[in-house]
Amino acid sequence: MRILIAEDDPVSRRLLEAKLVKWGYDVVVTCDGNEAWQALQADDSPRIAILDWMMPGMDGVELCRRMRKEAEEVYIYIILLTALQRDEDIITGMEAGADDYITKPFKANELKVRLRAGRRIIELQNELIEAREALREKATHDPLTGLWNHEEILRILQHELSRTEREKGYVSAIMADLDHFKRINDTYGHMAGDAVLRLTSRRMLSVIRAYDAIGRYGGEEFLIVLPGCDTEHAAAFAERLCASIRRDSMDIPEGMIPITISLGAATNSKEGKCDAISLVRAADLALYRAKKNGRNRVEVASEEEISE
Repeated sequence: MRILIAEDDPVSRRLLEAKLVKWGYDVVVTCDGNEAWQALQADDSPRIAILDWMMPGMDGVELCRRMRKEAEEVYIYIILLTALQRDEDIITGMEAGADDYITKPFKANELKVRLRAGRRIIELQNELIEAREALREKATHDPLTGLWNHEEILRILQHELSRTEREKGYVSAIMADLDHFKRINDTYGHMAGDAVLRLTSRRMLSVIRAYDAIGRYGGEEFLIVLPGCDTEHAAAFAERLCASIRRDSMDIPEGMIPITISLGAATNSKEGKCDAISLVRAADLALYRAKKNGRNRVEVASEEEISE
């Protein structure tokens, strides 16, 4: 673990650094408060900081206050190193944001124990962040394909529509549906159907742009959101996607399965307000036409279908 020292006295600084290196820490050494502040702003800043109370530039207490005032999510555990031993001084340091304090001259074993407590707190915070991110992933992503789930892809579409309404731009939505998917489940089994859905998702992800979004709308249906994409470009994208899916059969344990997909595209109008549900409904109508007209094709929603 990386640890920062902010100490202006060279003897104390070298002694402290030697102990920390001996205990296996990766040590970042600074000589005053301003230098320490800069080091703690880095993306890979140390997670533990040992700050001398009295330093040129910015003292340890002021540095504590500044760090806590501009605190980000990643917590930095702060230990104040001070020769002051009055209760009121200790209270001042703790109220400024320090987590612990050690009086000078420090005792090696005491410091080692305090650092162990700091590491435990940081490790617990890391576990909490990981757990929260796992819950967020579960709440917003489809567990089978890893794509955005139904609720989240609709939220993304509505967000893009609201943004482009202010900027007078375009957003296109594409509804995509695997052709004869029930036949795959009935012939090869549901495990094969799941494998096809996963492979189809990966293939679609390889085609979309970095700022596009794709979600599993339900079953074998997918919703693709294309910001800044007008009707002509949405139709061209849908054709490329259609060709990409049918080009190569899906290689799954049950064998090589040829897959095709039908797509319906709809684009908002710059002149009128359009919500996510209306645009999806229009794209779904176009998708229905693509199915009716033979599948493995693209249809584009008319202005009437979008306005309705």
